[in-house]
Amino acid sequence: LGPGRQRAPPGTMAKDARAGGELDVPGKARKGKRDLEKVLLLCTRGVTHRHRHLFQDLMQLLPSGKKENKLDTKKDKDVVNEIAELKGCTSCILFEVRKRMDLYLWMAKTPNGPSVKFHVQNIHTMAELKLTGNHLKGSRAILSFHGAFDEQPHLQLLKELLSQIFGSSTKKHQKTKPFIDHVFNFTLADNRIWFRNYQIVLSDDRSKTNFDKMQLVEVGPRFVLNPVKMFSGSFKGQVLYENPNYVSPNTVRADERRGKSSRYVQKVKAKKRRKIHEEKNAKAPDEFADLWQEHDLSD
Repeated sequence: LGPGRQRAPPGTMAKDARAGGELDVPGKARKGKRDLEKVLLLCTRGVTHRHRHLFQDLMQLLPSGKKENKLDTKKDKDVVNEIAELKGCTSCILFEVRKRMDLYLWMAKTPNGPSVKFHVQNIHTMAELKLTGNHLKGSRAILSFHGAFDEQPHLQLLKELLSQIFGSSTKKHQKTKPFIDHVFNFTLADNRIWFRNYQIVLSDDRSKTNFDKMQLVEVGPRFVLNPVKMFSGSFKGQVLYENPNYVSPNTVRADERRGKSSRYVQKVKAKKRRKIHEEKNAKAPDEFADLWQEHDLSD
């Protein structure tokens, strides 16, 4: 060392190198944060108030969720994979709205897939239901699946995808509370997935937990997921499963309009038949038709 220079204390050079980004030694804390599951939540343009409230409810139920601005495009969904990579998210939930009335929900593992497209029906938000259940915000949840999810391959894939997205909150996440006080229930009925959220209510005697007296009180929200298609990639790829029982809402509305038009056609035909019947079966002249007119004239 030259004159006027002093040797730096041990460890100072290592700290300066880490601060400048020259030396990066992965530690336990950094590795733990890197391995966390994060869910990206975003929606397209045209969402209604009911869809927006459901979106906010899911944000509250998923502490590991990250919100993003609305998408300007509905065709190019590869942008979602780029946004998820920038946000450090491994899963994605996309709200896609058509005609400001039909809600389609995408669940995908970014960037390699798989992904599932659902048609969301029977939406009831927390603010709308006003149920008595209430659990801690940011707490962890128990996932309860119907036994039918283990019977078919596509249902097993759906179960794994739902488990990774809704069960992404772990103790390591900074926004997650280390408590388990609610249950996410996924029931399979009528070829649809019915979602319910229940609070776990224990007895007042907290000295010893009695599982026999444990109760479930619904919190909300409620919605039904009707699977449409499953893809091998994220928002694209080979079609793994297509629901043969799915009917598009446009087809349902067209059938209703045809039903209304058929009723109108039946009324018109009934009037024509009545007119033809009256022409063929003319009424006989009434012999008392002029009785009162003659009486009035005589008065």
